[in-house]
Amino acid sequence: MTLAPGLTLHASAVAVSGRGVLLRGAAGTGKSTLALALIARGGRLIADDRTCLARRGEGVLAWAPAPILGLIEARGIGLIETEPAPPTVIAAVVDLDEAEPHRLPPARFCDLAGASLPLVLGAGMPHLADALILFLTSLRRITA
Repeated sequence: MTLAPGLTLHASAVAVSGRGVLLRGAAGTGKSTLALALIARGGRLIADDRTCLARRGEGVLAWAPAPILGLIEARGIGLIETEPAPPTVIAAVVDLDEAEPHRLPPARFCDLAGASLPLVLGAGMPHLADALILFLTSLRRITA
């Protein structure tokens, strides 16, 4: 499938139950590590390290550049080939540069290609992969 050029970010993306999560952060913050954990729990790789994005209607579509389609880096192991997800609409964004200061955080959102998407501050959260799977599966937050 050829998609019109859009924005390319230094980020990884994984599809969980057909919903995409964009993993952003500085080099070494764990984007690929979190992507590997999500894939090991049944997710499918959209893109690792570089993710193409374009606005589609009310949503934002994500896909991998052709040269890295289906490839993910595992530090200390190398590149691993995996069956890639098709271009997928992003349902949430995880920022691995910032830690969540609240036990029960307020709803946060970020702008991505002109769309407002749920934002999770994920630095230092050892349970993040499991929580993201549940969050993306339900797309609801339980609040106090």
